[in-house]
Amino acid sequence: MKKITTLILITIFALGSSNIRAQKAKKTETIIIKTSSQCGMCKATIEKAMAYEKGVISSILDIETAELTVKYKPKKTNPSKIRLAISDSGYDADDIKANKKAYDNLPGCCQLGGMDH
Repeated sequence: MKKITTLILITIFALGSSNIRAQKAKKTETIIIKTSSQCGMCKATIEKAMAYEKGVISSILDIETAELTVKYKPKKTNPSKIRLAISDSGYDADDIKANKKAYDNLPGCCQLGGMDH
C-alpha cells in the first residue's frame, strides 16, 4: 500500500511539473500582420521599426505577400502595440491605417502606386 501511495504521489508530481514547464515554455508568441509594404525599402523600414519595439524578438517581412511575421514576448507587448508601431512607421497593419504624417515621409517607392526597387 505504501508503494502505491508513493507511486501516486510521484505521478502527481510529474504531471504537475510538466504542466509548469508547459506554462513556462509559452514565453513567446508569433503573429502575422498584413501590411501595405511593397518593396525592399519598405521591408527595411518596417523591420527596423520592429527592432526598436519593446518585447519584439524578431520580425521578417515577406515582400511577396506583404505579411510581417513577428515573434514577441507577450509580457512586454501585444498585437495592438505592434500594429500601432507599424502604423507609426507609415504602413497599414491589418485594419489599422498608416499614420498619415509617417506615410507622407516615406520614399515615393514605398507609397501606394510607387515604383518598385
